[in-house]
Amino acid sequence: MKPIKDSVHDYIALNRAAEALIDTPTVQRLRNVKQLSTVRLVYPAANHTRFEHSLGVYHLADTAVNHLDIDTSTAAHLRAAALLHDAGHGPYGHQTEDVIYRRTGTDHDEIHWLLTDPNRPVCQTLEQFGLDPGRVADLVAGEGRLGALVSGELDVDRMDYLTRDAHHTGVPYGAIDHSRLIRELRLENDQLVLSEGNVATAESMLFSRALMNAVVYRHHVSRIAGAMLDRACERYLNRTDVGIESFRRMADHDLLVALAEHVSVFGHRLEHRDLYKRAVWTGIEDVPPGTVDVGYEEQRRAEREIADAAGVDPTDVIVDIPDRPRLKESSTSVVAGDGVQRLEDASELVGGIRLAERARWRLGVYCPDEQTESVGQAARGVLGIV
Repeated sequence: MKPIKDSVHDYIALNRAAEALIDTPTVQRLRNVKQLSTVRLVYPAANHTRFEHSLGVYHLADTAVNHLDIDTSTAAHLRAAALLHDAGHGPYGHQTEDVIYRRTGTDHDEIHWLLTDPNRPVCQTLEQFGLDPGRVADLVAGEGRLGALVSGELDVDRMDYLTRDAHHTGVPYGAIDHSRLIRELRLENDQLVLSEGNVATAESMLFSRALMNAVVYRHHVSRIAGAMLDRACERYLNRTDVGIESFRRMADHDLLVALAEHVSVFGHRLEHRDLYKRAVWTGIEDVPPGTVDVGYEEQRRAEREIADAAGVDPTDVIVDIPDRPRLKESSTSVVAGDGVQRLEDASELVGGIRLAERARWRLGVYCPDEQTESVGQAARGVLGIV
């Protein structure tokens, strides 16, 4: 076992397969992809990477499989899946995920294309240690009997990133008792559940996630930068011969340099934190019915209409309509009462958090600072905002 010092979990012990996997280009690339992408424009210390997060997820998965009654082969595949779970992320992580999905139809956790390619060292390394790359990819996608441990309501991914992101931002709200969460995991009829008496433990994770959403993940500065990055990436791919496969293997810095060269306005603004400002920032109750569900092309069409009404260049307007607020963790299964229940049925707290998430939802329209008044007025008319 090779020990690695970690800022969150102290020492992480890697087995031989994990040692070999982290030396592959697929995993080493994650050293150059920041965990919190544009959030670091808000919290300067949030410079941790998906590499160290992956090590943390591996550590928690290793701890979990030692508590669960599972066979050696399944445990080995779960450890590998935990270590490789973020290997499919593009540059800037989730901030380029929509661009990649629009062009490939795949999400970051659908990585069969990456792990099963026999020409890639990561595939060769998995097979060297008797691991099936396809089975590992299935687990990353949350499939199979124990896929939920890597990607589900009680996954070790969430346990690590909440703790790690809170640590590096200096925000105290993401602190969760991941040791107890892991220790109390059980398999009930092939379903991953928390054992009896742990409703409050599950609630704490849900509550921490809601607070981190409000204070960190959905901070308006990060959202503005993320929306600018999305539009810049679209222009970059449209203006160059760079294919989407090459794009999603880029590192953060490579993308920033490329944007500065080929999409100079957005590229330089992102590099120097010269961001657009909010012309509109309004809640879900103030937008017409159906607005929350409009797609990307409809948002782009609205941008052009707003720019035309305000008399500004179309690139000066960004419409940002987030998905409906949802609480994936509320589906967590816990043993309570006479059997296994969903957390939302066993907890009165879930309803309150759901209402808070809805109240925090915001539609944004962004533009250069000097145009906020004219763009804001035009946007309200075009979007029918109260």
